[in-house]
Amino acid sequence: MKRIAWVSILLAMAGIVMPTLFLQGGAAQAESAQASQPAAQASTYAPAKDGETKFTVANGDGAEEVTMADYLPHAVAAEMPVSFAPEALKAQAVAARTYILYCTSHKNPKHPQAAVCKNSGCCLAYADDAQLKKNWGDQFDTNMAAVKKAVSDTDGQVLTYSGEPILASFHSSSAGKTEDGAALWGDVPYLKSVSSPESEKDVPDFVTTVEVATENFKETVLAYKADAQFGNDPTQWIGELVLDKSGRVQSLPIGGTTLSGAELRKLFALRSTCFTLSYTDGKFVFTVKGYGHGLGMSQYGADVMAKNGFSYAEILAHYYPDTTLLT
Repeated sequence: MKRIAWVSILLAMAGIVMPTLFLQGGAAQAESAQASQPAAQASTYAPAKDGETKFTVANGDGAEEVTMADYLPHAVAAEMPVSFAPEALKAQAVAARTYILYCTSHKNPKHPQAAVCKNSGCCLAYADDAQLKKNWGDQFDTNMAAVKKAVSDTDGQVLTYSGEPILASFHSSSAGKTEDGAALWGDVPYLKSVSSPESEKDVPDFVTTVEVATENFKETVLAYKADAQFGNDPTQWIGELVLDKSGRVQSLPIGGTTLSGAELRKLFALRSTCFTLSYTDGKFVFTVKGYGHGLGMSQYGADVMAKNGFSYAEILAHYYPDTTLLT
């Protein structure tokens, strides 16, 4: 169990604003593209092999140019466990490649000098050989070969919608359903809530709890919502959870004000917005399922699908409906 200190709130809440600026902007542009081009239109994006595809990566205040062939295996290795099924690794390779290509045409205000950065909280995670050797030990060569095979087997393959690479978001795990893009970023036509097969038996720490002492809970909310009002009875501080259609928390009344599920996730360092909240034994207890924002492909869900015989193309078609896989 985990106890939250209110003094970290300002730092935690800084993460709500900037990623949303970039992602909502991307969602708005995707929606605009949908309005101006029929969904059935032939792709205007011409796929290229990874060795021929170049893009810029943030390096301090500057940027360095890399090829997809050199960069992508290290991103896949950092984003998905190498123990996952080969078809899941292929799905991850396509999603990560597509995400990078989307970023090359949608400037991120956090690093305008480069298409992507190596911060998983902003773009994609990245692990160089030194880090992977530390993580994998004497399995480095075997593991890296598996990752590179997933990349080479899908060389240049990209997911598109209305002729352009999509915002191919992904997350660790969902609790039955993925999130709908409209809940966070606007109506992105290919980020719809779909079923996801993973469960507690498939995912380590699928269910987690966060305990917050009564005063810490109050001070944390007041640090973010100064107009909140709290009486003497903590059992009356919170109202009824409002859930969205994926089962995640849309909003929750607290102290006469309302916070979104995303705000509460940041405030109390929750692993997802799929949670319940109770008050017992002098503390508030969040019980959380899954991990991540819930949009797009669930990585553990992809692994379960792969182990049940689905191909990477079928996995991608499930999690990104109405998209086209260019091969």
